[in-house]
Amino acid sequence: MMPSEAKYAELSPDGKSLTVHLPLTLRKRGGRKIIISPAGAQQWTPARPRMDNTLIRALARAFRWKHMLETGEFATVIELAAAERLDRSFVSHVLQLTLLAPDLVEAILGRQSMGVQLQALVRGLPVEWGRQRELMATSC
Repeated sequence: MMPSEAKYAELSPDGKSLTVHLPLTLRKRGGRKIIISPAGAQQWTPARPRMDNTLIRALARAFRWKHMLETGEFATVIELAAAERLDRSFVSHVLQLTLLAPDLVEAILGRQSMGVQLQALVRGLPVEWGRQRELMATSC
């Protein structure tokens, strides 16, 4: 331990535990808690969640296509795919995103902290919401 670090850490008399003291302050800004480091120390901010625009665009398309099918604008996925000039299997795979649990859709559209990608979702997506949540938990 460096001499300058000695005031921030204490070793217990039995040598089994180490107590570390960090000089920082927690403040609320805009409803969020932030860490204020001591004067002269480098400020740290958490990384902003990255938005996966491909996944968001696919979700929007899926729900738009579902609406088009439900309202009778297109009778089949084949007609829809032809009108969109896309492959039928691609349209079918993207339409599976409408089967996602509502909380997973919100998580994808909201905070995007999940590390799941579009390709992983459209291939082998379980229909049961509980299994979807398990899949998401293991892929993050």
